[in-house]
Amino acid sequence: MTAGADGPQRTDARGARRSASASAVLRAVLDDGPIARSTIARRTGLSAAAVTGHTADLTRLGLLRELPEAELRRSVGRPHVPVGLDTGRHVVGALHLAVHHATVALLDVRGNVLVQHEEPHDGLPAKDLLARAAEILDDLLLGHAPDREPLGLGFATGGWVDRDSGTVVDHPLLGWRDVPVRDLLTASTGLTVAIDGHARSLVHAEQLFGHPRARDSVVQLFTGNVVDAAFATGTVVHHGPRSAAGAVAHLPVDDSSEPCRCGRTGCLEATVSEATLARKAGVSFPELLALATAGETAAVRLFQDRARLIGQAVALLLDVLNPAVLVLVDRSVAQVPGCLPAIRDEVRTRSRTCADPAETVVATSFPGAELATAGGAVLLDILYDDPLGPLLTHLSHAS
Repeated sequence: MTAGADGPQRTDARGARRSASASAVLRAVLDDGPIARSTIARRTGLSAAAVTGHTADLTRLGLLRELPEAELRRSVGRPHVPVGLDTGRHVVGALHLAVHHATVALLDVRGNVLVQHEEPHDGLPAKDLLARAAEILDDLLLGHAPDREPLGLGFATGGWVDRDSGTVVDHPLLGWRDVPVRDLLTASTGLTVAIDGHARSLVHAEQLFGHPRARDSVVQLFTGNVVDAAFATGTVVHHGPRSAAGAVAHLPVDDSSEPCRCGRTGCLEATVSEATLARKAGVSFPELLALATAGETAAVRLFQDRARLIGQAVALLLDVLNPAVLVLVDRSVAQVPGCLPAIRDEVRTRSRTCADPAETVVATSFPGAELATAGGAVLLDILYDDPLGPLLTHLSHAS
């Protein structure tokens, strides 16, 4: 191989190592900051010089800041100048698209939701809906973060979402097929836009900001009007060809005769979706949830029966994938008495691998903010994976 051919490969390898090291530094500060540079070096295995260089780069980009020594946890010995995340300089836009409403939000780099707005959208065409969401985002930026620099916009939704092409390939409940979401939002916002399925994006959120065992291995099960799942081992979330992984909507459910759009009966999504439960109750889902939260007996029973059906899918996913933790995103789990125990009881009865459902099957770390978090986590995962990468290139040039 010639020197000319070898040079770019060596440069790419050095760049990859540099990005990985910077990511390790940023994640160490996320986990344990404020933290001394010497402690970062010990925990990451990087040299003191490398940590110093990376913290300087990340500080210049506005991701880290030096803090008074008094803010350093467990400070002993000679004085150190700790570094922490700079949560005041940047903001991340978030858009989550549910079947009946869009959630538009702003998050800081620690994943905290600063503001969120819910916008009904029934019947609005895809192009018009995304344009309206872009307008709302602009209003939120002007009204709530006028002095912060937006890093970009993350978009998440259910259905089949192809991250690489930036396309919603198929969302039957919205009637969307091959919608170029990334291109449309980039054109209307002028921001860097990244998209993904909401279950995968919530896996990233759990790994960054949520359940500690999610960094080992995790299954995320999302049960709303859309039912889908995601799986990760370590920091690698499985996407599959064209990001089609996680399609669990048509898993069979025992003792269900609910008709499904696929032509069969007893599919998971058709059986446990919010729309199905609302139809059975004869009221809207928010009304039914409010009744159950208040303890109305018939409403609570509906949700608990549904929880046992969800538990069937949970047990299957646990046996097939055997994750360290399975995270449930379902509004009833946090609000309706007995739902999470009913799911765990079903797992205890059916699973051959889950020794302790109480430890393994848990609710989302972001109750009430899971939709906003899903959108923001799409972009925040890119930031923490490669903080010196293209996402912040424009900031580096501006400095």
